[in-house]
Amino acid sequence: MRGGNMKNMMKQMQKMQKEMAESQAKLEETTFTGVANDELITIEMNGKRDVLAVNVKEDIAEMGDAEFLEDLITIALKDVLTKVEEETEQTMGKYTQNLNIPGF
Repeated sequence: MRGGNMKNMMKQMQKMQKEMAESQAKLEETTFTGVANDELITIEMNGKRDVLAVNVKEDIAEMGDAEFLEDLITIALKDVLTKVEEETEQTMGKYTQNLNIPGF
């Protein structure tokens, strides 16, 4: 009897591992967009946290106010990173919520 339980547990662990890998791959391919001030600045980032694009609306670029532009970029970057973190927690948290593993 015990061997059967262990075999079933191993199958469940393998299934969960496969689902985690699939979820991680999907998350890494997802594109997230962070915005600042009515989309004056937008930053696109994937789930691996690679910056894919930074877009600056022409009106703001022509103003020539570097400090304001830097602030907007920081706001958009924080926005997109928050979105990536929230989605990562939501997607991967279901696999780690009942595990007591430090760092997860």
